[in-house]
Amino acid sequence: MTDVLRTPDHRFDHLPGFPWAPNYRMVSDQHHGQLRMHYLDVGPRDGRVVLLLHGEPSWCFLYRHMIHALSSRGLRCIAPDLIGFGRSDKPTARSAYSYAGHVAQVGELLCALDITGAVLVCQDWGGPIGLSLLAQMPERFCAVVAANTLLPGCEPPPNGVAPWPGEIVEQWVAATRDADDLDVSGVIAAVSCTPLSPDVLAAYDAPFPDPRYKAGALVFPSLIPTHAEMAGAPENRQTWAFLSQWQQPFITAFSDSDPATAAWAPVFQQRVPGARGVEHPVIAGAGHFLQEEQGEALAAVVAQAVDRLPPRQPGG
Repeated sequence: MTDVLRTPDHRFDHLPGFPWAPNYRMVSDQHHGQLRMHYLDVGPRDGRVVLLLHGEPSWCFLYRHMIHALSSRGLRCIAPDLIGFGRSDKPTARSAYSYAGHVAQVGELLCALDITGAVLVCQDWGGPIGLSLLAQMPERFCAVVAANTLLPGCEPPPNGVAPWPGEIVEQWVAATRDADDLDVSGVIAAVSCTPLSPDVLAAYDAPFPDPRYKAGALVFPSLIPTHAEMAGAPENRQTWAFLSQWQQPFITAFSDSDPATAAWAPVFQQRVPGARGVEHPVIAGAGHFLQEEQGEALAAVVAQAVDRLPPRQPGG
């Protein structure tokens, strides 16, 4: 059994634009029995749920601009921190983390909260995790807004992206595979189009007091499926089989300045039936973490998608 660290609460005091109280649920873990997962739950309890899934190496702080905008429109925003990130527990061994484990833990949270009829908003690793959940429990979702994300099944064109893995992904995996530390705020800043303030950058570093807390962030790039038999690739092909039949709204809202994921937008648009006949906006003036730089613009896309949904059934 590996050690588990929990970031001290004071690290999260006085974060800019982030006034919300934490919520916690225990989720299962094969190495530790149970771990504590943090999530935000903001907005009216009877509002349409918007599930906001972050990726690497961010946490739910990334969604603060969107949460302000969406909750003010009467939507209920659920934004978890993946295990190893944010205020969630952090096993110190890289071997404690897996793609399937992240999927199962977020799924357990959704079941515990009895979430149904949600709009999935997913970026970076939030895409593979969230779309896997969609395939496993479609009754819990009614629409998808995919932003700067990917779903590699390591398939050749026309179903995949060529070449895969791309140079950016290869460099990212190589840089983190044997590293013993990660400049989290430096990563966020490096893929942003606009300068971020010192207090915002400090907020991205807040979950990680020292390198021992960063095992989840360091191992995540190495979990990206880069060949057909790697863990995650067969599961992603199964998710693609489900998505190829998905008729509900599926909107891509990628930014204009993220070369790491840009090639995936047309793949989603072409392969998912629910993506046909809907507008797929390009969010201008943002790099990889478009929620940080253009959160209100992305929130407007989500709100418009919600407005076009049919009325919910009682209890939905």
